Amino acid sequence: MSFFKRIFSSDKKESLDKGLEKSKTTFFTKLSKAIAGKSKVDEDVLDNLEEILVSSDVGVHTTLKIITRIEARVAEDKYLGTEELNRILQEEIASLLSETNTGEATEFVIPIQSKPYVLMVVGVNGVGKTTTIGKLAYQFKKQGYKVVLGAADTFRAAAIDQLQIWADRVGVPIVRQNMGSDPASVAFDTLQSAVAQNADVVIIDTAGRLHNKINLMNELTKVKRVMQKVVTDAPHDVLLVLDGSTGQNAFEQAKHFTAATEVSSLAVTKLDGTAKGGVVIGISDQFKIPVKYIGVGEGIEDLQVFNKYEFVDSFFK
Repeated sequence: MSFFKRIFSSDKKESLDKGLEKSKTTFFTKLSKAIAGKSKVDEDVLDNLEEILVSSDVGVHTTLKIITRIEARVAEDKYLGTEELNRILQEEIASLLSETNTGEATEFVIPIQSKPYVLMVVGVNGVGKTTTIGKLAYQFKKQGYKVVLGAADTFRAAAIDQLQIWADRVGVPIVRQNMGSDPASVAFDTLQSAVAQNADVVIIDTAGRLHNKINLMNELTKVKRVMQKVVTDAPHDVLLVLDGSTGQNAFEQAKHFTAATEVSSLAVTKLDGTAKGGVVIGISDQFKIPVKYIGVGEGIEDLQVFNKYEFVDSFFK
């Protein structure tokens, strides 16, 4: 590794490198053109870099922060060569991500003080929410935790069936009712079942309908309130799943969901199929909500714990 000591296993790092390949290639192709014929970082280079970062879906707010930091470095070192720009970018983005005080984890672990640990998953349909739940269940089970799933997205039969498929595949119990059932009722039954089974982790799927934010807010509030009748401090984590391939649309979804409920962590999926990997940097910085997981492939092992050091290293490798 070029910048940080190795934290991930070689297999996991290889998967991350491969998953970010499109983002990295597109970014550096643009960067190479921006500094062609230039020997030092000047105003033109910085203007081009700003455009590249924005087009890589880092976001305007975060891009301006990065540019300001690099301008300060240029002012400090009067002659800053373009060959150093890659290293400086890497350092400043790592520093920016460090300010959120997250992205330090390397394994799928849960706080042991809460049992069962209740994770409520939110996000619009199509972002990979159910798949993320299935892969999380697999990873937690692999760590030795006893996991129970709750199919509280009762507005779509497909969502219930898909979660059942994942429960069968991973080999964990699922609590489900018929389509159209009260989501809060499913969540209540799931927690009762989990307590009876002495489960370690409960993952609750919820509906993702953003067209009426008030209804969504009311529904998620009701689900929380009913869960607290069984586990008083539930949910312990509200995980928002975002599709990284949608770029700026992921920012919009994050805005809507953070307004509708208290989101405490993020998962950014589908980074392998897109050149928009920069969205992780922008979302992490802008919302000050920790990115806990990233999806870098379709395989069951391709949901990874987000580690900012490994991410930045893979992006700039």
